[in-house]
Amino acid sequence: MARNITTGIDIGTHQIKVVIAEQKQEKHRGFPIIIGTGIAQSRGLRHGYIINAVDTTEGIRNAISQAEKVAGVQVKRAYLSVGGVGLEEIRSRGEATITRADSEVTDLDIEHALKDTEDKISKRILNRKILHVIPIRYRIDGEIVLGRPQGMKGSRLEVDTLFITSLEQHLNDLIQAVEDTGIEVIDVMASPLAGSFVILTKVQKIAGCVLANIGAETVSIVIFENNVPQSLKVFPIGSTDITHDIALGLKISLEEAEQIKRGAITNTDYSKKKLDDIITARLADIFHLIDVHLKRIEKNELLPAGIVLTGGGAGIATIEDLARASLKLPSRIATLHVGSSVDKLHSTIKDSSWAVAYGLCIWGFSNAEESAGIQIAKKTGTDFITWIKQFLP
Repeated sequence: MARNITTGIDIGTHQIKVVIAEQKQEKHRGFPIIIGTGIAQSRGLRHGYIINAVDTTEGIRNAISQAEKVAGVQVKRAYLSVGGVGLEEIRSRGEATITRADSEVTDLDIEHALKDTEDKISKRILNRKILHVIPIRYRIDGEIVLGRPQGMKGSRLEVDTLFITSLEQHLNDLIQAVEDTGIEVIDVMASPLAGSFVILTKVQKIAGCVLANIGAETVSIVIFENNVPQSLKVFPIGSTDITHDIALGLKISLEEAEQIKRGAITNTDYSKKKLDDIITARLADIFHLIDVHLKRIEKNELLPAGIVLTGGGAGIATIEDLARASLKLPSRIATLHVGSSVDKLHSTIKDSSWAVAYGLCIWGFSNAEESAGIQIAKKTGTDFITWIKQFLP
């Protein structure tokens, strides 16, 4: 009997992480068993996009090789995350006339309304490709629909849609780097969405929360409410900027600054107050950017489940308190939800920086009964891979 195995590849600016997972029993559905992990230094990237394809491909190959060795399987196909400054959200509203004689809304009416939203943004997505199409809100004859519109009656259907897009060039380069290792890319998902599968609970997503990933060179956020992604944003700032600030402020090397930031060096002659001021100032900049975005989408101070912090930069002391004070929201450090399995490999990825690679595996095992937003994203992604491969050398 063939094993049900899938692989997730997370190509970050600092590290490349690979997770191989297996769905063994129905009772483990949603939390597949991790059978292999691999990690490699990520060279050849800047702010999430490739500047040296050879170095990036080599890093991917190394991480995959490690995971294959542990899992005892050969990876032939994988799911890939896309992050970095190339990600962008676009909002649109479309409408369609309900076609049935009895005025009942059908899947075809929804398809027409979604198509109208895409047609309206066609001129705004030059050099970009739509990764995910996420319906946020439906209206029938101007009235907001609570739940799904199928089966309801009216004359006009409207839909507010969130499009997650990425620069085509960045996508081309990432897919090519993976496929140069001999692995086929099945599908692509925006990194913040992939990470949310194993970091956020359904209760948090329904109540409303923001997931913030503080990476090496970028900070990405995704906002959920009513169990649907409401917004996604990437800022060109990260924990490396904190390292640079420490190096400049204390007049020390970058290597020493990085160790001090991570708490690896504690016995120093530097003023602790000065160090705290340097770190706090940069973190305040990050949370200011997040707050400005929340105000723009009218969600500031209105997310009961608060902000959940993840990524390499989330390990900085006092970051929870600073986030709470800056955003006036509950704040906590992310933990990885990997199910009830207690195998050794699960225990090795408690660090939430593995969330994206593992989330891709969960997405790969998902079925048509998953949430509507992700379901549509997956269908769109499949078409996207077929479309984009014609442009690859």
